[in-house]
Amino acid sequence: MMYAFKTRMPAPEEALPGRNEPPFRVPERHTVLGTALQGPYPDGYEVADFALGCFWGAERRFWQTEGVWTTLVGYQGGITRNPTYEEVCSGMTGHTETVRVVFDPEKVSYTDLLKVFWESHDPTQGYRQGNDVGTQYRSAIITHSPAQEAAADASRAAYQRVLTDSGYGEITTEFLAADAHPFYPAEDYHQQYLDKNPAGYCGLGGTGLSCPVGVARA
Repeated sequence: MMYAFKTRMPAPEEALPGRNEPPFRVPERHTVLGTALQGPYPDGYEVADFALGCFWGAERRFWQTEGVWTTLVGYQGGITRNPTYEEVCSGMTGHTETVRVVFDPEKVSYTDLLKVFWESHDPTQGYRQGNDVGTQYRSAIITHSPAQEAAADASRAAYQRVLTDSGYGEITTEFLAADAHPFYPAEDYHQQYLDKNPAGYCGLGGTGLSCPVGVARA
């Protein structure tokens, strides 16, 4: 029965209920950047949330981007409150594997981050990325403001033209509002996973096509 939820989203009555409090503690500091994972964040900095497949490699891509102050991984876009990794992998929470990016807009724009997002995965694959199959691997942008939503929508249209010209199908990336989709931080061992495990699995892979928005700084 659980396998069915790998390729379809659970209805609210089917999803795991979760819990009111996180079942684990999240570390205070980023192992690479040395910055606070859950705040407080510097005044004037902004938050962006992206889902682009397995969050291990995706987080590394963003912490290597100039102007990014901190990153952390978690679960977002689903139903279950304060889920565990095992629950998310069951497909019965509806969450994506998400990277939260806190950035200095004086050094890197949200449009720059969108370029990193689009070019780091194949956004046409639905409930999978490469060999990783499941609803938690779907592509999503969770926006924190109307300005972010407008920029994301414009970048999607621009990248769709590039993909179409190269024979790819329609972008399946979901657009979600952060105020309606809480971010639940993942367990300690997932945070900066590829820093702790340099030879660890990274399923991140793009299309090889450049997104014609912004200038990514890596």
